[in-house]
Amino acid sequence: MPGADPASVDFLEYLEFERALSLHTVAAYRRDLAPFVAFLTARGRQPAACRDADVRAYFDGPGGDGAPSSVARRLAAVRGFFRFLVREGRMEHDPSAGLRTPKRPQTLPEVLSVDEVEGLIARAAGPGELGQRDLALVELLYGCGLRASELVTLRLADVDLEAGLLRCIGKGDKERVVPIGSHAAAAVRRYVGGGRRVLLRGRRRDELFVNARGAPLTRQGLHYLVRRYVERAALDRHVSPHSFRHSFATHLLAAGADLRSVQEMLGHADVATTQIYTHVTVEHLRETYYATHPRARRRGSGGGVAS
Repeated sequence: MPGADPASVDFLEYLEFERALSLHTVAAYRRDLAPFVAFLTARGRQPAACRDADVRAYFDGPGGDGAPSSVARRLAAVRGFFRFLVREGRMEHDPSAGLRTPKRPQTLPEVLSVDEVEGLIARAAGPGELGQRDLALVELLYGCGLRASELVTLRLADVDLEAGLLRCIGKGDKERVVPIGSHAAAAVRRYVGGGRRVLLRGRRRDELFVNARGAPLTRQGLHYLVRRYVERAALDRHVSPHSFRHSFATHLLAAGADLRSVQEMLGHADVATTQIYTHVTVEHLRETYYATHPRARRRGSGGGVAS
Protein backbone atom coordinates (compact mmCIF):
# COMPACT_ATOMS: atom_id res chain seq x y z
CA MET A 1 0.00 0.00 0.00
CA PRO A 2 1.93 3.07 -1.24
CA GLY A 3 2.04 5.86 1.35
CA ALA A 4 0.59 3.67 4.11
CA ASP A 5 1.93 3.93 7.65
CA PRO A 6 4.53 1.14 8.14
CA ALA A 7 3.48 0.42 11.74
CA SER A 8 -0.18 -0.07 10.85
CA VAL A 9 0.80 -2.22 7.84
CA ASP A 10 2.84 -4.45 10.16
CA PHE A 11 -0.08 -4.67 12.58
CA LEU A 12 -2.53 -5.67 9.87
CA GLU A 13 -0.12 -8.29 8.54
CA TYR A 14 0.24 -9.63 12.09
CA LEU A 15 -3.56 -9.97 12.33
CA GLU A 16 -3.77 -11.74 8.98
CA PHE A 17 -0.78 -14.06 9.11
CA GLU A 18 -0.03 -14.64 12.81
CA ARG A 19 -3.48 -14.28 14.36
CA ALA A 20 -5.05 -15.89 11.24
CA LEU A 21 -8.02 -13.53 11.30
CA SER A 22 -10.29 -13.50 8.27
CA LEU A 23 -9.70 -11.00 5.47
CA HIS A 24 -13.09 -9.47 6.33
CA THR A 25 -11.96 -8.83 9.93
CA VAL A 26 -8.58 -7.45 8.86
CA ALA A 27 -10.34 -5.10 6.43
CA ALA A 28 -12.55 -3.86 9.29
CA TYR A 29 -9.44 -3.11 11.40
CA ARG A 30 -7.93 -1.27 8.43
CA ARG A 31 -11.04 0.91 8.04
CA ASP A 32 -11.05 1.80 11.72
CA LEU A 33 -7.32 2.51 11.95
CA ALA A 34 -6.88 4.57 8.78
CA PRO A 35 -8.68 7.72 10.02
CA PHE A 36 -6.86 7.53 13.36
CA VAL A 37 -3.44 7.32 11.68
CA ALA A 38 -4.46 10.20 9.38
CA PHE A 39 -5.45 12.22 12.46
CA LEU A 40 -2.02 11.61 14.01
CA THR A 41 -0.27 12.53 10.75
CA ALA A 42 -2.15 15.83 10.63
CA ARG A 43 -0.81 16.54 14.13
CA GLY A 44 2.72 15.72 12.98
CA ARG A 45 2.83 12.55 15.02
CA GLN A 46 3.88 9.01 14.13
CA PRO A 47 1.93 6.18 15.86
CA ALA A 48 4.99 5.03 17.84
CA ALA A 49 5.35 8.56 19.22
CA CYS A 50 1.66 8.95 20.06
CA ARG A 51 0.78 10.39 23.47
CA ASP A 52 -2.23 9.95 25.72
CA ALA A 53 -3.39 13.46 24.79
CA ASP A 54 -3.38 12.56 21.07
CA VAL A 55 -5.64 9.56 21.63
CA ARG A 56 -7.99 11.58 23.87
CA ALA A 57 -8.14 14.35 21.27
CA TYR A 58 -9.10 11.84 18.57
CA PHE A 59 -11.90 10.28 20.60
CA ASP A 60 -13.07 13.68 21.82
CA GLY A 61 -13.30 14.64 18.14
CA PRO A 62 -13.87 12.55 15.00
CA GLY A 63 -13.24 9.19 16.66
CA GLY A 64 -16.04 9.81 19.13
CA ASP A 65 -18.71 10.49 16.51
CA GLY A 66 -21.50 8.03 15.88
CA ALA A 67 -23.18 5.30 17.86
CA PRO A 68 -21.52 3.93 21.03
CA SER A 69 -21.01 0.60 19.25
CA SER A 70 -19.04 2.34 16.46
CA VAL A 71 -16.89 4.25 18.97
CA ALA A 72 -16.26 1.05 20.93
CA ARG A 73 -15.20 -0.73 17.75
CA ARG A 74 -12.75 2.06 16.82
CA LEU A 75 -11.33 2.07 20.32
CA ALA A 76 -10.84 -1.71 20.23
CA ALA A 77 -8.88 -1.36 16.98
CA VAL A 78 -6.68 1.42 18.37
CA ARG A 79 -6.04 -0.50 21.58
CA GLY A 80 -5.09 -3.62 19.65
CA PHE A 81 -2.73 -1.55 17.52
CA PHE A 82 -0.92 -0.04 20.51
CA ARG A 83 -0.72 -3.37 22.38
CA PHE A 84 1.00 -4.74 19.28
CA LEU A 85 3.50 -1.84 19.21
CA VAL A 86 4.27 -2.23 22.93
CA ARG A 87 4.73 -5.99 22.56
CA GLU A 88 7.06 -5.43 19.59
CA GLY A 89 9.17 -3.03 21.67
CA ARG A 90 8.33 0.01 19.51
CA MET A 91 6.60 1.79 22.38
CA GLU A 92 7.05 1.67 26.15
CA HIS A 93 3.55 2.82 27.07
CA ASP A 94 0.06 2.24 25.62
CA PRO A 95 -1.46 5.72 25.23
CA SER A 96 -4.97 4.27 24.91
CA ALA A 97 -4.86 2.39 28.22
CA GLY A 98 -6.63 5.11 30.21
CA LEU A 99 -9.66 5.39 27.93
CA ARG A 100 -12.94 3.79 28.92
CA THR A 101 -15.02 1.88 26.43
CA PRO A 102 -18.39 3.62 25.99
CA LYS A 103 -21.31 1.67 27.35
CA ARG A 104 -23.46 0.19 24.65
CA PRO A 105 -27.15 -0.34 25.19
CA GLN A 106 -27.91 -4.03 25.32
CA THR A 107 -30.04 -5.01 22.39
CA LEU A 108 -31.77 -8.34 22.36
CA PRO A 109 -31.33 -10.38 19.18
CA GLU A 110 -34.20 -10.75 16.75
CA VAL A 111 -35.77 -14.14 17.43
CA LEU A 112 -38.36 -15.93 15.33
CA SER A 113 -41.17 -17.89 16.92
CA VAL A 114 -41.36 -21.63 16.28
CA ASP A 115 -44.37 -21.04 14.02
CA GLU A 116 -42.47 -18.41 12.02
CA VAL A 117 -39.53 -20.76 11.57
CA GLU A 118 -41.85 -23.54 10.43
CA GLY A 119 -43.47 -21.13 7.97
CA LEU A 120 -40.09 -20.13 6.50
CA ILE A 121 -39.01 -23.76 6.20
CA ALA A 122 -42.25 -24.56 4.38
CA ARG A 123 -41.64 -21.67 1.94
CA ALA A 124 -38.07 -22.82 1.30
CA ALA A 125 -39.19 -26.34 0.36
CA GLY A 126 -39.90 -25.65 -3.31
CA PRO A 127 -39.88 -28.07 -6.27
CA GLY A 128 -36.84 -29.46 -8.04
CA GLU A 129 -33.16 -29.42 -7.22
CA LEU A 130 -33.16 -25.81 -5.96
CA GLY A 131 -36.03 -26.58 -3.61
CA GLN A 132 -34.10 -29.55 -2.21
CA ARG A 133 -31.05 -27.34 -1.70
CA ASP A 134 -33.01 -24.53 -0.06
CA LEU A 135 -34.79 -26.85 2.34
CA ALA A 136 -31.49 -28.44 3.36
CA LEU A 137 -29.77 -25.13 3.99
CA VAL A 138 -32.63 -23.67 6.07
CA GLU A 139 -32.90 -26.88 8.09
CA LEU A 140 -29.16 -26.67 8.85
CA LEU A 141 -29.28 -22.95 9.67
CA TYR A 142 -31.99 -23.50 12.25
CA GLY A 143 -31.24 -27.08 13.23
CA CYS A 144 -27.52 -26.51 13.94
CA GLY A 145 -27.34 -22.78 14.73
CA LEU A 146 -24.73 -22.11 12.04
CA ARG A 147 -23.41 -18.70 11.07
CA ALA A 148 -23.83 -17.72 7.42
CA SER A 149 -20.08 -18.02 6.81
CA GLU A 150 -20.04 -21.47 8.41
CA LEU A 151 -22.89 -22.70 6.23
CA VAL A 152 -21.46 -21.54 2.88
CA THR A 153 -18.00 -22.96 3.66
CA LEU A 154 -19.40 -26.29 4.86
CA ARG A 155 -17.96 -29.19 2.91
CA LEU A 156 -19.66 -32.42 1.98
CA ALA A 157 -17.06 -34.30 4.04
CA ASP A 158 -17.97 -32.24 7.13
CA VAL A 159 -21.42 -33.82 7.38
CA ASP A 160 -21.76 -37.31 8.85
CA LEU A 161 -25.40 -38.23 8.37
CA GLU A 162 -24.97 -41.73 9.79
CA ALA A 163 -23.60 -40.38 13.07
CA GLY A 164 -25.91 -37.37 12.99
CA LEU A 165 -23.02 -34.93 13.43
CA LEU A 166 -21.69 -31.90 11.59
CA ARG A 167 -18.19 -30.43 11.78
CA CYS A 168 -17.76 -26.72 11.12
CA ILE A 169 -15.02 -24.12 11.39
CA GLY A 170 -16.13 -21.01 13.29
CA LYS A 171 -14.53 -17.73 14.28
CA GLY A 172 -10.79 -17.85 14.81
CA ASP A 173 -10.65 -21.11 12.84
CA LYS A 174 -12.04 -22.96 15.86
CA GLU A 175 -13.56 -26.31 15.04
CA ARG A 176 -16.70 -27.61 16.69
CA VAL A 177 -19.05 -30.54 16.26
CA VAL A 178 -22.82 -30.02 16.32
CA PRO A 179 -25.59 -32.65 16.31
CA ILE A 180 -27.89 -32.80 13.28
CA GLY A 181 -31.60 -33.35 13.88
CA SER A 182 -33.65 -35.88 11.94
CA HIS A 183 -35.43 -33.28 9.77
CA ALA A 184 -32.17 -31.61 8.78
CA ALA A 185 -30.48 -34.96 8.14
CA ALA A 186 -33.33 -36.11 5.90
CA ALA A 187 -33.29 -32.84 3.94
CA VAL A 188 -29.51 -32.97 3.44
CA ARG A 189 -29.68 -36.63 2.39
CA ARG A 190 -32.27 -35.84 -0.29
CA TYR A 191 -30.28 -32.87 -1.55
CA VAL A 192 -26.95 -34.71 -1.68
CA GLY A 193 -28.46 -37.73 -3.41
CA GLY A 194 -30.51 -35.72 -5.87
CA GLY A 195 -30.51 -31.94 -6.27
CA ARG A 196 -26.79 -31.39 -5.64
CA ARG A 197 -25.82 -33.88 -8.34
CA VAL A 198 -28.12 -32.15 -10.83
CA LEU A 199 -26.70 -28.69 -9.99
CA LEU A 200 -23.08 -29.89 -10.29
CA ARG A 201 -23.68 -31.41 -13.75
CA GLY A 202 -20.87 -33.93 -13.34
CA ARG A 203 -18.39 -31.52 -11.78
CA ARG A 204 -16.75 -32.12 -8.41
CA ARG A 205 -17.01 -29.65 -5.53
CA ASP A 206 -15.97 -29.91 -1.89
CA GLU A 207 -18.57 -27.36 -0.79
CA LEU A 208 -21.91 -28.82 0.27
CA PHE A 209 -24.05 -25.97 -1.05
CA VAL A 210 -23.80 -24.75 -4.63
CA ASN A 211 -25.78 -22.23 -6.66
CA ALA A 212 -27.82 -22.76 -9.81
CA ARG A 213 -24.63 -22.72 -11.92
CA GLY A 214 -22.89 -25.34 -9.79
CA ALA A 215 -20.49 -22.83 -8.20
CA PRO A 216 -20.13 -22.53 -4.40
CA LEU A 217 -22.97 -20.61 -2.74
CA THR A 218 -21.82 -17.22 -1.38
CA ARG A 219 -22.92 -15.31 1.72
CA GLN A 220 -24.61 -12.79 -0.56
CA GLY A 221 -26.47 -15.59 -2.28
CA LEU A 222 -27.58 -17.00 1.07
CA HIS A 223 -28.88 -13.60 2.21
CA TYR A 224 -30.81 -13.26 -1.05
CA LEU A 225 -32.42 -16.67 -0.58
CA VAL A 226 -33.47 -15.89 2.99
CA ARG A 227 -35.03 -12.58 1.86
CA ARG A 228 -36.99 -14.53 -0.75
CA TYR A 229 -38.34 -16.95 1.87
CA VAL A 230 -39.37 -14.01 4.07
CA GLU A 231 -41.27 -12.43 1.18
CA ARG A 232 -43.03 -15.72 0.45
CA ALA A 233 -44.00 -16.08 4.10
CA ALA A 234 -45.21 -12.43 4.18
CA LEU A 235 -43.27 -11.74 7.38
CA ASP A 236 -43.26 -8.02 8.12
CA ARG A 237 -39.95 -7.98 9.99
CA HIS A 238 -36.22 -8.11 9.38
CA VAL A 239 -34.96 -11.67 9.05
CA SER A 240 -31.39 -12.62 8.15
CA PRO A 241 -29.53 -15.95 8.17
CA HIS A 242 -28.33 -15.01 11.67
CA SER A 243 -31.96 -14.85 12.86
CA PHE A 244 -32.09 -18.63 12.57
CA ARG A 245 -29.00 -18.92 14.81
CA HIS A 246 -30.59 -16.63 17.42
CA SER A 247 -33.79 -18.65 17.25
CA PHE A 248 -31.89 -21.95 17.54
CA ALA A 249 -30.28 -20.85 20.82
CA THR A 250 -33.40 -19.25 22.29
CA HIS A 251 -35.65 -22.21 21.52
CA LEU A 252 -33.15 -24.66 23.03
CA LEU A 253 -32.90 -22.68 26.28
CA ALA A 254 -36.66 -22.19 26.45
CA ALA A 255 -37.06 -25.97 26.20
CA GLY A 256 -34.67 -26.59 29.09
CA ALA A 257 -31.23 -26.99 27.48
CA ASP A 258 -28.36 -26.02 29.78
CA LEU A 259 -26.35 -22.91 28.99
CA ARG A 260 -22.98 -24.66 28.64
CA SER A 261 -24.30 -27.10 26.04
CA VAL A 262 -25.78 -24.26 23.99
CA GLN A 263 -22.48 -22.39 24.29
CA GLU A 264 -20.64 -25.40 22.85
CA MET A 265 -23.09 -25.79 19.99
CA LEU A 266 -22.86 -22.09 19.09
CA GLY A 267 -19.07 -22.06 19.36
CA HIS A 268 -18.96 -19.13 21.79
CA ALA A 269 -15.59 -18.71 23.52
CA ASP A 270 -17.24 -17.05 26.53
CA VAL A 271 -20.45 -18.23 28.16
CA ALA A 272 -21.34 -14.55 28.78
CA THR A 273 -21.99 -14.23 25.04
CA THR A 274 -24.49 -17.08 25.23
CA GLN A 275 -26.26 -15.57 28.27
CA ILE A 276 -27.93 -12.93 26.10
CA TYR A 277 -30.32 -15.68 25.01
CA THR A 278 -31.44 -16.29 28.57
CA HIS A 279 -32.63 -12.67 28.60
CA VAL A 280 -34.58 -13.27 25.42
CA THR A 281 -36.17 -16.35 26.98
CA VAL A 282 -37.11 -14.47 30.16
CA GLU A 283 -38.66 -11.67 28.10
CA HIS A 284 -40.68 -14.22 26.15
CA LEU A 285 -41.86 -15.89 29.36
CA ARG A 286 -42.82 -12.53 30.84
CA GLU A 287 -44.84 -11.55 27.79
CA THR A 288 -46.53 -14.94 27.70
CA TYR A 289 -47.38 -14.65 31.39
CA TYR A 290 -48.89 -11.18 31.06
CA ALA A 291 -50.80 -12.17 27.95
CA THR A 292 -52.31 -15.37 29.28
CA HIS A 293 -52.59 -15.43 33.07
CA PRO A 294 -56.03 -14.14 34.17
CA ARG A 295 -54.59 -12.45 37.29
CA ALA A 296 -51.63 -10.83 35.58
CA ARG A 297 -52.90 -9.26 32.36
CA ARG A 298 -51.89 -5.70 31.63
CA ARG A 299 -54.66 -3.16 31.75
CA GLY A 300 -55.53 -1.81 28.31
CA SER A 301 -55.74 1.83 29.36
CA GLY A 302 -53.25 2.56 32.07
CA GLY A 303 -50.55 0.09 31.09
CA GLY A 304 -50.52 -1.35 34.61
CA VAL A 305 -50.87 -4.91 35.74
CA ALA A 306 -54.01 -6.33 37.29
CA SER A 307 -53.55 -7.55 40.83
